[in-house]
Amino acid sequence: MWNIGVNTWVWTSPLTDESLSALAPRVRDWGFDVIELPVEQPGDWDPHRAAALLNGLGLRVTVCLVMPPGRELVEAGADTVADTQAYLRHVVDVAATVGSPVVAGPAYSSVGRTWRIDDRSSLYRSLRANLAPGVEYAAERNVRVAVEPLNRYETSLVNTVEQGLEALDGLAPEGWGLALDTYHLNIEESDPARAITTAGDRLAHVQVCANDRGTPGRDHQDWNALLGALAEAEYRGPLCIESFTPDNASIATAASIWRPLASSPDHLAVDGLSFLRGATAAFS
Repeated sequence: MWNIGVNTWVWTSPLTDESLSALAPRVRDWGFDVIELPVEQPGDWDPHRAAALLNGLGLRVTVCLVMPPGRELVEAGADTVADTQAYLRHVVDVAATVGSPVVAGPAYSSVGRTWRIDDRSSLYRSLRANLAPGVEYAAERNVRVAVEPLNRYETSLVNTVEQGLEALDGLAPEGWGLALDTYHLNIEESDPARAITTAGDRLAHVQVCANDRGTPGRDHQDWNALLGALAEAEYRGPLCIESFTPDNASIATAASIWRPLASSPDHLAVDGLSFLRGATAAFS
C-alpha cells in the first residue's frame, strides 16, 4: 500500500549534487522506493541534475522545506515575510522539477521559535494571508504544501492536527495538506492514531521514525495502530524515514540530536526499511 522512503538528512547536511550522486544509488540498492530531498538553501543542489539522476535510478522523490531562523510567515516584518514567500516558491519549483507531489515542512515559522500566544486565531488569519500565495502557486504546479505540526519545543504555533486544520482552513484546498511525523505525533497527540484519522483527506505526507528519532520499530510506538489509521484515512503516499546526521551542528541542535540514534546512519535506514516492509505487509 505504501512506498517507503528515506530523507538524506540521515546521512548529510546540507545536501549537494556530489553527496546525492553518491547516496542515491545506495538508497536504491537497499530497496527504498523514494528518496526525500531537503532544500536548505536555494542552489545547494541542482534539481534538473537530481531529476535526471533519480529518474535513471527509478527512485521517486519527495521534497521538504527548511525553516531556520529568519524564515517566518507570522509575527515578522514585511521583508522577512516576502523573503520567506520567495523561498517557498523556489522550493515548489524544485518539487515540480524533480516530480515531488509535495513540499513538506513547518511552512509558518522557524524551528525553535516559541512564544506565548494570546490570540491564536489572529495569528492563524495572518498565516493564511501570508501562506495563500504560496499555496496557490503550488496548486498551479500540481504540488501541495504539506504543512507539518511540530512539537511544543520546536514551535508554539502549530503543534497538533486539529491546530493545523484550523490554521489552514480556507486556503485553496488543492494546494495544501498536512505532513505528519510520528515523532511529533508521539509528543503532542494524546491518541496519535486518532489524530491521523482526524487529518483524513488533508493528509498529504508522512514521515516516520522511532519515538527518540531513531530507527522505526526500535521504540514503544504502536505501529500497528498508526498504520491502521493511515489505511483508514486512505493515505496512499510514501512513508519517509526522517532522522538526522549529528555531523551538522545546526541541524543536530535544531533537532536535539545529542547522542547517536543507531550504530550507523546506514543501519538506521536499512533496519528501518526492513521493519516497515514487515509492518506494512499486513495492509497491502
